[in-house]
This record gives sequence, C-alpha cells and structure tokens, in this order.
Amino acid sequence: MKAPRFWWDKPGATAALLSPFAALYGAVAAQRLAQGGVRAGIPVICVGNPTVGGAGKTPAAITIARLLIEAGERPFFLTRGYGGRLAGPVLVEAEHTATQAGDEPILLARIAPTVVAANRAAGAELAREKGASVIVMDDGFQNPSLAKDLAILVVDGARGLGNGYALPAGPLRAPLGPQLDRADALLIVGDVTGAAPLATAARARKLPLFHARLEPDRKAVDALAGKKVLAFAGIGDPDKFFATVAAAGIDPVATRGFPDHHRFSVKEAGSLLDEATRKGLSLLTTEKDMARIEANAALGTLAAPAHVLPVELTVSESEDFRKLVFGACERARGQSFSRPGA
Repeated sequence: MKAPRFWWDKPGATAALLSPFAALYGAVAAQRLAQGGVRAGIPVICVGNPTVGGAGKTPAAITIARLLIEAGERPFFLTRGYGGRLAGPVLVEAEHTATQAGDEPILLARIAPTVVAANRAAGAELAREKGASVIVMDDGFQNPSLAKDLAILVVDGARGLGNGYALPAGPLRAPLGPQLDRADALLIVGDVTGAAPLATAARARKLPLFHARLEPDRKAVDALAGKKVLAFAGIGDPDKFFATVAAAGIDPVATRGFPDHHRFSVKEAGSLLDEATRKGLSLLTTEKDMARIEANAALGTLAAPAHVLPVELTVSESEDFRKLVFGACERARGQSFSRPGA
C-alpha cells in the first residue's frame, strides 16, 4: 500500500471526513498500548515508529545491535517480518529469502541472529533459547504482548507526524499522547523541520531527545562517482532515499518510487532496464529493494546491473545514546552492564 498524499499535508477535507474512523481506531490502539506484556527474561529494546512509513527504524535497530556487539553482548533481532510468508517463530537462516522472511529480516540477519515471529512473546522465547543476551525489536512498539525495557520512537525529521490524525485519516498508528506515554526516548532522523512540534512535546514530558542522520556507504558512493543514475525504491518514503542519493553527490537524473515493501514484477523490471538503457543511466536502489529483487529468480536481469546504496544511522549524541542503551540493560538485569575495557 502506498501512503496517501493527504496524510502528509495539512489537515483537509479528506482527513476530516475520515476523522470519526480515526477516533475509533485511535481509541482501540490507545487501549491496546496500555496493556502489559510478558517479561522475556532478558533485556528487550524496542525501536518503533509512531507513524506508518519509513523513518529510519531498521537502521536505528542495527546501530543499537552494533553497540551491544561491541560491548560483548549477543543481541538477537526480533521482527514481524512484514511482507514475508513465515509466521514463525523462526530463526532466519542463510537459505531464507525476502519472499519467505521479509526484506528487513534478511538485512538484519547480516548483522546479528534474527527471529521472525508474529507472536512477539513466542519469538522472544525462541531468541533466549538460542542464546540471546539482549533482544532488539525492529518494530512492535504498538504491540503490547512483550514488555519492553527500553522503547525508542523513531521519527522522520522532515515529515514529522503528517496531519496529526490516526489511521485511516492520517499516518499515526495510535494517538500521540498514549504513544509518548509508553516511550522512553525519541530519535529524530534528519533535519528537524516537520518534527519540531513533536520535539517540543517530548521535552515537555522530559523524554530524552536524540538526533541522527543517515549516511550512505562511502565505498558505494565512490563506485558511482561521475555516473548518472536512475534511482528507484519501494520503501516507506522513496523521496527520502532519492534525497540521500543527491546529498551524496550522485546525480539522480530519473527517480521511480513504489509502495513500501513492493514486489517488483517482470514487467516493471523490464521497464526500469529499458529506461536506464535509453537514457544511459546506471540503476541504483536500496538494500531492502535488492533483497526482494534477489528473492525472485525471474528478476535476475534487474539484480545483475543494479547498484545498491547502503546507509548507516549515526546518532549525534552518541555517548548519551550509548548510556541510554546500556542503562536499560543494567536496570533490566539489576546488575552492572559490561563494556569493553570495564
């Protein structure tokens, strides 16, 4: 599904027309948020979005996992595996594809062991059985089944909360107040233009506020030096990817956006290839898109020539962020959290 444009505009007639449904949905979502979950027996760190659509949630989860790995921990990712066929709980293995597990789990599994589970509590139990010392949830903030020791809301700084309505009138997954009540920190990715009111609300609640940016892989950028590209993406916010491409000094002569978790057809692949050939452009996409493309053998002609631009999330307040993560683990365990050199 592609998010409707009116979600990200100022409140208008369409949002007002849908507002009764949003009120009902929001009430149910808020009630669900207030429920308590089961304890995993090991620290659980959850990274989620207050809205539908891409904000940098998966890169943030990866950043946290890397911090834990550096500290000598064995983090496991826990995710729903949206877009995949597996309900789980199942540990992602090398033979799994994005069609089976979803695109995000395939990327996460390259960093740390990853469990896909529709039932988060069952997924956490499997992770612990397999040797996890910490669970990092990629999404699941609004799912109350598993208790969280640290819940971080990730927001796109430019888009913010859109029109401020809950689904289906707007992009909010639940009313903002109840979401902030359950959050332990707010992470704003990119320039704080659209998210300024949210930052103010977080400060009023004395929520720790962090800022981050998505940085493209330097080797990938260098490999594309001097090339003009046709950039395409089927993620929550394709325009964000296109802006990242341009900011890296790569010339996106043409861009093609698709819905989030889009499964490319053979016809679409042919169209992208034809356009790139006619215009003398190199094809460029995201890691998530490539994971889905490579899962379909019929799209090999697209996978072969397409370049990928990996990105990494860097937190500006790195030391405070590290303390937030380590502190949550210490409190969950009731003991000192180990660090390199400690």
